Amino acid sequence: AANLYFLFLALLNWVPVVEAFQKEITMIPLLVVLTVIAIKDALEDYRRHLFDKKVNNSVVRVFCGKQKAYIDQCWKDVRVGDFVRLSCNEIIPADMLLLYSSDPRGICYIETANLDGETNLKQRQVVSDLPLQGVELTLESFHSRIECENPNDDFSRFRGYMEHPSGVRVGLHNNNLLLRSCTIRNTETVVGIVVYAGHETKAMMNNSGPRYKRSQLEKRLNTDVLWCVLLLIIMCLTAAIGHSLWLKNLKDPVFQVDGKMSPTLAGFYVFWTMIIVLQVLIPISLYVSIEIVKLGQIYFIHNDLVLYNEQLDSRIQCRALNITEDLGQIQYLFSDKTGTLTENKMVFRRCSIYGVEYPHEENAQRLEVYEAEKNKAAGRSVTLKSGCSGKSLSCRSLSCNHSSVSLHTLTAESDEEEDHLSNHIQPRTSAFCSREAKEVVPDPELVRKLNWLCSSVLPLSDGSSGTPSSLELIYITDFFLALAICNSVVVSSPSQPRHVVREAQTPLKSLEEIKLIFQRLSVSPFSALSSPPIKGSPHNFTSRLFARGKTSSFTFSTSPNSTTDGSEPGQESNLETSKQRRKLDLSSRVEGGDARQLDTETEDDIKDTKTNPHGARQDVEDQTREVDSESDTDDERLYEAESPDEAALVHAAQAYRCTLRGRSAESLLVDLPGIGSLAVQLLHILPFDSNRKRMSVVVRHPLSGQVVVYTKGADSVIMDLTKTPKGAEQAQELYSHIREQTQKHLDSYARDGLRTLCIAKKVLEEEEYEVWLKRQLLAERSIENREELLLESAQRLETNLTLLGTTGIVDRLQEEVPETIEALQRAGIKVWVLTGDKKETAINIAHSCKLLRPNDQLLTANCGSKDTCAALLEELKLEVLRGEDSLTELSAAGNHGESSSGSVAGFILVIDGDTLDWALQEELKSDFLELSRRCKAVICCRSTPLQKSQVVRLIRDQLGVMTLAVGDGANDVSMIQVADVGIGISGQEGMQAVMSSDFAISRFKHLSKLLLVHGHWCYSRLANMILYFIYKNVMYVNLLFWYQFFCGFSGSVMTNSWVLIFFNLLFTSIPPLIYGVLDQDTPADTLMELPELYQAGQTSKVYAPYMFWITVLDAFYQSFVCFFVPYFAFAGSDVGELSFGSPINVSALLIILLHQVIESHTLTWIHVLVLVLSGGFYFGFVLLFSLFCVTCSPPTNPLGVETFQMSQPLFYVICALTTVMALLPR
Repeated sequence: AANLYFLFLALLNWVPVVEAFQKEITMIPLLVVLTVIAIKDALEDYRRHLFDKKVNNSVVRVFCGKQKAYIDQCWKDVRVGDFVRLSCNEIIPADMLLLYSSDPRGICYIETANLDGETNLKQRQVVSDLPLQGVELTLESFHSRIECENPNDDFSRFRGYMEHPSGVRVGLHNNNLLLRSCTIRNTETVVGIVVYAGHETKAMMNNSGPRYKRSQLEKRLNTDVLWCVLLLIIMCLTAAIGHSLWLKNLKDPVFQVDGKMSPTLAGFYVFWTMIIVLQVLIPISLYVSIEIVKLGQIYFIHNDLVLYNEQLDSRIQCRALNITEDLGQIQYLFSDKTGTLTENKMVFRRCSIYGVEYPHEENAQRLEVYEAEKNKAAGRSVTLKSGCSGKSLSCRSLSCNHSSVSLHTLTAESDEEEDHLSNHIQPRTSAFCSREAKEVVPDPELVRKLNWLCSSVLPLSDGSSGTPSSLELIYITDFFLALAICNSVVVSSPSQPRHVVREAQTPLKSLEEIKLIFQRLSVSPFSALSSPPIKGSPHNFTSRLFARGKTSSFTFSTSPNSTTDGSEPGQESNLETSKQRRKLDLSSRVEGGDARQLDTETEDDIKDTKTNPHGARQDVEDQTREVDSESDTDDERLYEAESPDEAALVHAAQAYRCTLRGRSAESLLVDLPGIGSLAVQLLHILPFDSNRKRMSVVVRHPLSGQVVVYTKGADSVIMDLTKTPKGAEQAQELYSHIREQTQKHLDSYARDGLRTLCIAKKVLEEEEYEVWLKRQLLAERSIENREELLLESAQRLETNLTLLGTTGIVDRLQEEVPETIEALQRAGIKVWVLTGDKKETAINIAHSCKLLRPNDQLLTANCGSKDTCAALLEELKLEVLRGEDSLTELSAAGNHGESSSGSVAGFILVIDGDTLDWALQEELKSDFLELSRRCKAVICCRSTPLQKSQVVRLIRDQLGVMTLAVGDGANDVSMIQVADVGIGISGQEGMQAVMSSDFAISRFKHLSKLLLVHGHWCYSRLANMILYFIYKNVMYVNLLFWYQFFCGFSGSVMTNSWVLIFFNLLFTSIPPLIYGVLDQDTPADTLMELPELYQAGQTSKVYAPYMFWITVLDAFYQSFVCFFVPYFAFAGSDVGELSFGSPINVSALLIILLHQVIESHTLTWIHVLVLVLSGGFYFGFVLLFSLFCVTCSPPTNPLGVETFQMSQPLFYVICALTTVMALLPR
């Protein structure tokens, strides 16, 4: 718009009847603005060009049909349908289907760090039904047809099918797709066919570049520019009407006038002439100036050392270049909890199994020691490369012969982020291999119970005298086996890039020894391996017991499958349990039978243990030492998990010697205490999704051959999917007791602020599994509605689960979070927490971070129906109104409702996800809005990503306030994008939130400096700079307008056209830019100590609507003084028009520059230098112009005018008097 405006004026000046200046002069503003924009864009484009050139000319091996061989080809020449061959550590040049992998199982490992910042390895699978032969794929014989969906930006979805020449169609899904920008790891060779290339790849479609938003300040500026346009039209109409009347009343003129033209037409022409003369009244150049100032502001924000994280070598990223001033007007802040307020570094803290709680007191003491060490080390300056990260990277390239440089197609800052990572606090993947997560101290009681598996002593079935029952041991072993295998963790080490299940694995114990262990548990998993038992024989009971699904403890001994889906913190998972098996488990415990007979040697062992408690304690100590020594040898093993809590659970299982040693697509290798290494056949992984809120693995037990489902997830889901078994009343009572105790422990963990996950299992009969398998395979091969069918299949399997136990994982608050929230609240910003965690956990965190104070009143909204929700919202509204009335009375009494800490008491609303669904409906929306508006803070727990964005949109649109959303994970992306300002935290959950944000920070505490200091400064600077621009433009234009009253409104000016054009373009343009970048109305320390000062921006006090008119009136006054003081000084003299204009121009320059000095809050040597140079530039230009220019400004002749005027004392008296009188009111 600015360029079009200048172009219109330039073309208008070429019309002879309205020409105001020389035709070339009016081109100067347009050329200057275009030059500035061109230089800025050229620098950006050149930098982008160099990067694009580097990427486009990267070389990759592409199959050539004519030569029947692979040839080198540039990335830019890769086309859809090309066969591409990649080696380890090479970057994928296009989205392609995996057709061949050198791995005999058809597996390929990739690293997606360039896409989402996650450095853990992910598996991809060769398209099903393709041969997994050892030799490479024969491409000449490949004649299949591929059809897939149109290019899109969804990384998590890919649909299509491959049709073979035989007509058979094979479904294609996301697991077969290798995405551009990912890196091949731990796989020697892969071959794929390109399905999306160039700008159609998912990576390129997600790369939208810097985010451009329109700030609230710019929207206000647009309104004021329209007022300036109206002002210009009024002034031009005044001149046009005045000229018409002047011509009509003119009698016998003494100067030349075109008498043939009618006054009306002459007035029409003067209107357009005045548009050209008064063109600078419209502050179009202000838009360019604002853009330059914002770049300067971003530079200083980007280089603020307070916002720099030395431990991660990470600084703030400003991805949206034009909303810096919005940071100074935030009224509502919406925050995620995990990874935003907390570290998202999950550490196993305690657990409950079989309804028995294991507090892990020594583990708690260990965490306190780590915390103390961390605080002590925080003051040190260390920039060492992460040992963890180094191991992980080195291990990936050991077995690879080919290496290539990393090309970061999405994150330009990634080069910086790779280096100089702290030795004490690890980089993003630190949660997966930190000391805290790995060095779990086992609970002595739990170790003692596990010792029964390793000793020759047989546990009593009834669990008396502190001896665990067989059923309890089954639960314990199944629990830790589930921790080890129910995940998607990839195992690697420096010596071996990936741990796979070996073909011939020799167990640490013989099969006979394992059989003996299970016999001691009154279970016979090996009965299926021996000859069929004779009906009625004593062994028949255990045979029946095992065949009916009594494999819980056995499952513990076999599953090496460690596959945790990258479930987010707080995810829920559900497990199905065999009711019949539970019944038999209990009956074996209660009824006894032959399996309960003990031989004399075993009885003696038990007696020895009972009579020698010290010996039992010695066993525990030996076991603990054994665990410790094993953990020492396992230090080299690296677990690459998709989420921190996955890694924490695998490390916890490892602490109890249930160790995940390797994984493949079809099996897992797990060490079990007392048994050794066993391979477990992995049948299916049902990954986590936000609908099910859980993940499951389906495995086949290697000894019993039975199919077992292990599920993990949040308690709200798992507890609903577990059912009390039918059968013996005693069995039902026991299971009900387990559920009841586990629920108590869950509530206790939540109150302590721990993240809880429930673990469950289910044993499937073969017939049941076959029926489910048919539907699952149908869903996997489906082309249409694949996701819906897979969801339905998973939900069908995950029912009637047996609850094993629960885990409590600690996720500490980030440093200075309570202080940051307190400062934000003092600044008038309402803080909301939107989390997927359960209510108790959210409330505990709210207490910890001082969002919830002791004197605050907690309001809880938890409803099951719409009507209940409506009634509750009304009741809560009345309660809040009554509370406000009482608070008003206290304030009138002088108490002000403050506690000893000085914080104002208020209401905190806690609402769960189900109630939030009702509250966000159209009928209840207004009630919820009214209630939440009156609350000091709101905590939304169990909320989904969609609900988060709906809440932000509701507050933003209905209340018309400035909103900010901050989060760190993919589940926060929609909330970040909806808010006026979105901030991503580059934490443990990848880069999705950062890539969707306007600003990216590394710690929550940086928000206080970013908002309270930089936000305040940016808003104050830009608001004052806009008002100053409007002031100086109106002030100078009015000088020309006043002159029209003395020249017949003819459009003449009292200065030469060069000075007129350059006055705003060059002489007075730089000081406002420096002012906009460097001015500080209040020191940073003061702003941090007094957050209340931030409220000036929230209420737009600096740039309120009335400030525009005050500025215009001020400019009118100064222009009036600046014109009429010289006018009366020269009254009656024969001074020429240029001589009359000379002191007016100098006075205007001095007034405008000194006005800025008065307005500035900061005066540095840079300000002084720019002001002196601006004044010096003006005087130098006009003096040289006066000395050498004869025909530069026809029809006037400026030769000698300025030199003569500046030699007269009256000139300086006029300038001094005018300047003082104009600035006197200030």
